[in-house]
Amino acid sequence: MQDFGKMLVVLGLGVAVLGAWIWSGRGFGWLGRLPGDISYQNGGFRFYFPVITCILVSVVLTILAWFFRR
Repeated sequence: MQDFGKMLVVLGLGVAVLGAWIWSGRGFGWLGRLPGDISYQNGGFRFYFPVITCILVSVVLTILAWFFRR
């Protein structure tokens, strides 16, 4: 059980570092602005729905879940 706890701590630290890197504006600037993402602007109204970004994130998370389940 100690190995599982260590793995969770390392995973949590990795997620925190990745989140800080993305939050700083240096990482994944293209994410959310992919071709196929819907963006509509009319006057003061703006609508944005990242369709392709959602599909890409879903595929990556599905592959990761499949990989860790094995």
